[in-house]
Amino acid sequence: MIEHYLRPDSTAQALDLMQQHAGAATWFAGGSKLNAAPSKTEKTVAISLDNLAFDKIEQHGEALHIGAMCRIQNLIDSELVPVALKQAAAFIYSRHVRNQATLGGEIAAFQPEALLVPSLMALKARVVLADGRESEVEDYIEADERDLIAKVIIPDVNLTCIGYNIVRSAAGLAVVTAAVSIDKEGNKIIALDGVSPTRNGAARPIRLRDIEKQDLKGELLEQAVADAVHPVANIIGSVEYKRYIAGVVVTDLLAECQHLAEEA
Repeated sequence: MIEHYLRPDSTAQALDLMQQHAGAATWFAGGSKLNAAPSKTEKTVAISLDNLAFDKIEQHGEALHIGAMCRIQNLIDSELVPVALKQAAAFIYSRHVRNQATLGGEIAAFQPEALLVPSLMALKARVVLADGRESEVEDYIEADERDLIAKVIIPDVNLTCIGYNIVRSAAGLAVVTAAVSIDKEGNKIIALDGVSPTRNGAARPIRLRDIEKQDLKGELLEQAVADAVHPVANIIGSVEYKRYIAGVVVTDLLAECQHLAEEA
């Protein structure tokens, strides 16, 4: 339970406070994950990010820089944000949660589903950490310790990318979340969440790199995707269903993405 709430006025002060309270402190962004099961924190010190000016959305050429404190609803409302990321933001069903949750929190939180991460992976997004280091989103989520994110960079806002989320009900847990992209050279990215075992209860989104390199379509692609994923049976669905629906969703998304890329 949080007993102390600290509000640093600079990034340097925030990092210093985290070092002072190592082991007992957690970053506090929107609070949507820290105050609710299953990701409710056991830390006693919360270090607020409100005063660090991490909430801007700025375009630099073809790249988009999004502050980690940008609320999810602001992604949907901003004219600068690519459609694919707006789609992913809308996968969070509750507008109340979208008004509270932040982009950085959705990436960094160890939670059972990662609704935005597949689209961020497909968009080739990078995270810039508070200490200045950069990392691909895919590499960041693989780390056991997730350092403070200052902003997210989408290198090409014009990249052809689409995503989809399969749920049993509007507010239900996701069965499969998928996103695909195709660049001007025809290179593909296929990213999914919900089709691999969780690690310590946290989602593990994956890329299907072997399939990305192949020119598969239709039933051959469906079967290849189904064979490449390793979901776990639970209340959301069986292994067979998750494999089947992953194959169908990726095949449909890739066909649509290729059509959009040809029209661009």
